[in-house]
Amino acid sequence: MSRYQGVAVGMMIACLAVIAGPAGAASPDAAQASDPVETQEERDDRMGWWREARFGMFIHWGVYAVAAGEWDGKPVGGIGEWIMSKAKIPIADYSKLAQTFNPEKYNAEAWVLAAKDAGMKYIVITTKHHDGFAMFKTAASPWNIVDATPYKRDPIKDLADACRKHGMRLGFYYSQNLDWTHPGGGGGDWDPSHKGDPDDYVNKIVLPQVKEVLGNYGPVDVLWWDIPGGVINKPRADLIYKTVKELQPKIVMNNRLGGGYRGDTETPEQHIPPKGFPGRDWETCMTMNGTWGFKKNDDKWKSTTSLLRNLCDIASKGGNYLLNVGPTPEGEIPAASLERLKEVGQWMKDNGESIYGTSAAPFGEALRWGRVTRKGDTLYLLVFDLPKDRLLALPELKTPVEKAYMLTDREKKALAVSMPDTQTGVTVTVPEGVVMDASVTVVAVKLAGKLE
Repeated sequence: MSRYQGVAVGMMIACLAVIAGPAGAASPDAAQASDPVETQEERDDRMGWWREARFGMFIHWGVYAVAAGEWDGKPVGGIGEWIMSKAKIPIADYSKLAQTFNPEKYNAEAWVLAAKDAGMKYIVITTKHHDGFAMFKTAASPWNIVDATPYKRDPIKDLADACRKHGMRLGFYYSQNLDWTHPGGGGGDWDPSHKGDPDDYVNKIVLPQVKEVLGNYGPVDVLWWDIPGGVINKPRADLIYKTVKELQPKIVMNNRLGGGYRGDTETPEQHIPPKGFPGRDWETCMTMNGTWGFKKNDDKWKSTTSLLRNLCDIASKGGNYLLNVGPTPEGEIPAASLERLKEVGQWMKDNGESIYGTSAAPFGEALRWGRVTRKGDTLYLLVFDLPKDRLLALPELKTPVEKAYMLTDREKKALAVSMPDTQTGVTVTVPEGVVMDASVTVVAVKLAGKLE
């Protein structure tokens, strides 16, 4: 019997209330930090690896995976990790999910290798989602995977170790605003026992846990906040921000902290902005199916072609693609996710040059046949649909082309290219006999001068 199973649920809830009880409030005068003023050189140095990466794995994993989208034997609509809110589940009832959360099949190294083989360069995992359940050992609350489940291990430590072993950058998602179990956290108003002081919540839960996740697992490359505002006002955000920068000064943070902080990255969710975010670093996060957290009956899987074209579309606008997996309560990434990751990886092995370290090209969505990325003096034509005449037009391109070739052609045989024309730009001809990739075919175009 686990430690959790030997203690009544009511005792745990009472303990949560004590932890979030009276404490020194976050003073309005405390550390009025703001986004730091960096030189462009300093910012480029800090953000360099992230811009080079272009592709990462998002992992939504928590005790909600046990429910798997159902409550009391009935399916609950919406995304899996929101089931507590969608079904208005009382804290005492929801906490029982931990009794059977025992992910014995979890293999951190296998997860990291799945990401690496897919061509991903960083992983961001949920350390605490909106249900307040910590996926790491924390002294701030018993509501965590080590103390409240039969598993009794810290999966975040295992993942951090595996990331270091395989050269994978590591990031942590942390829900700083919404917390439906700890009194004073945002949301959770359906349960009267959740009422509390937001300052107590920040001082007793958020700040200690942020210190733990940033202080106990070595270098952390990304901190991914969620849902700004709510209980995270300016004074509380100042305290959190100051704590982060003291522990991990070179960390990359998104724009979802609250308190007016812009962060380092814009974060469109489940969509790709038509023009990206010119002048800003940005990252689109997307699911592979219809949910972030695991739902056993969600089979709305996107095709590998769709995933690859999303990656190309995002890179062509200067953004990163954070693609989600939602592991099972047993600790496995779903087979459908692994299948797609493997197929994406096969494409990336041949064509990753057209994604990594690239920047936005000036063509946007104007090209009917696909997208374009840019690296130095080379343009990469990411062909989704080859025109019947096999001509790839680059409107308004004024720079002469030194050479064009199929990226997967080891001999780099030259393709026919027209001279720049004031009306039509440059046209590259894909010869008959060239077999096009079913998802995306890449043509490299080396320019003879500066892009105009």
